[in-house]
Amino acid sequence: QIKCYIHILFITNFSLIAENPCKAIPLDFVFVIDSSRSIRSEDYEKVKTFIINLLQFLDIGHDATRVGLLQYGSVVQPEFSLNTYSSRAEVEQAVGDMEHLATGTMTGLAIQYTMETAFTEEQGARPLNMHIPRIAMIVTDGRPQDSVKEVAAEARNAGIQIFAIGVGRVDMKILKAIGSEPHSEHVHLVANFSQIETLISVFQTKLCEGSKLCEVVDHQCQHICMNVPGSYSSYMCKCFEGFVLAEDKRSCKSRRACISGILDLVFVIDGSKSLGPANFELVKQFVNSIVDSLDISRTGTHVGLIQYSTKVRTEFTLGQYVTVDSIKQAVRRMEYMGRGSRTGSALRHMFESSFSSREGARPNTQRVTIVFTDGRSQDDVSEWASKAKNSGITIYALGIGKAIEQELREIASEPDEMHLYYAESFEKMGEITQKLKSRMCTADESMCQCENIKTFQNHVTEKLNNLAQKNILCPLVWLCCISCVGQSEL
Repeated sequence: QIKCYIHILFITNFSLIAENPCKAIPLDFVFVIDSSRSIRSEDYEKVKTFIINLLQFLDIGHDATRVGLLQYGSVVQPEFSLNTYSSRAEVEQAVGDMEHLATGTMTGLAIQYTMETAFTEEQGARPLNMHIPRIAMIVTDGRPQDSVKEVAAEARNAGIQIFAIGVGRVDMKILKAIGSEPHSEHVHLVANFSQIETLISVFQTKLCEGSKLCEVVDHQCQHICMNVPGSYSSYMCKCFEGFVLAEDKRSCKSRRACISGILDLVFVIDGSKSLGPANFELVKQFVNSIVDSLDISRTGTHVGLIQYSTKVRTEFTLGQYVTVDSIKQAVRRMEYMGRGSRTGSALRHMFESSFSSREGARPNTQRVTIVFTDGRSQDDVSEWASKAKNSGITIYALGIGKAIEQELREIASEPDEMHLYYAESFEKMGEITQKLKSRMCTADESMCQCENIKTFQNHVTEKLNNLAQKNILCPLVWLCCISCVGQSEL
């Protein structure tokens, strides 16, 4: 009787799962499966089981989630496209019928096919203006025999959100080159194929919780992603206080974008482990919001960026990019370092290298640094901050959370009230962003006024020279006039 009771209970629970599938959001979902010879037959069957189990959390149908699948070895073999099947049973049958290729590992080729063919409207992908998330899940067990970094970046830039699952001795750097950011959400590595089933619960959460659509899709909101109440397939982007949505409805721009002077600006960004990956993404958004307000061009403002942790890494130099879009893309590509916090070393690198001519710094151009930190430095900051300021570099110090006020004062230019900004949490970072931009605007306007006086003086001098040469104006009067202009400027 006991055995019978347990048996009935199991069947009842299974039927409840089947009758009440989770409220999954509509997706265009393509599986990209490594079918190389390094995968044993029994492990290949485990991958098929993993896919079938994952399908239970997808509401499959023509107007719901569409599923495609391709496997690859030395070549790409499409098994079925997004518009081939309209029911879960059909997809499960097709997965069960797959045969192991047992050849090479051309992962880059598979990603290229996914981008150029699998996600086309001819293959069943819905138009981009419908905002149906496009998701590719790549499962691989080894080192690719071709390049993946560039083609994966191209796929992500095309709007495809990539989950990269590695099994066994897969290089984590390769998985991160493939997967979307943040990597903590999109890159997964398990020890063997028996453990791949442990990822089911992870993806169940991502695929089932429609109320957390912003966590599932690559929304590309610059500041805040908001789920639309009562909808399982809609979201909207919002901006921090002081910003408004740009025309693309994803990026944000300042209500007062007036920073039009020419600068050489270097960001010095804390990438220590105390931030965490999620907050590091907010810092990247902060950087890009500042970039949006700058007059960036080959002859205008130039921007460089270094990230620091235990070591210092130049992400890009002042001379590397000359457009807003290229700089913002470089910022988005930054990978979180996540170790110690040696702010002093970063300041030294900024002073000795970032503003050097070999990295693109220009003569007679105002030099500005924005230092961002969230905690106490593990080395001294005063020496190199002082050297930088004494050399003419203006330093803005931004602190969040556990940042030390005394260190911020040592870093920032004087007066403190113009160059030091602090917020208690990352949620309030928008406030100091707006204050900083307003301050830089004010400083810029002052520089413009000074430049206007000099321009006016040069213009008057030129006119008076012309009049003197024509004997219209007495040289003595000319000298007097020049003297007056100079005194009025002083």
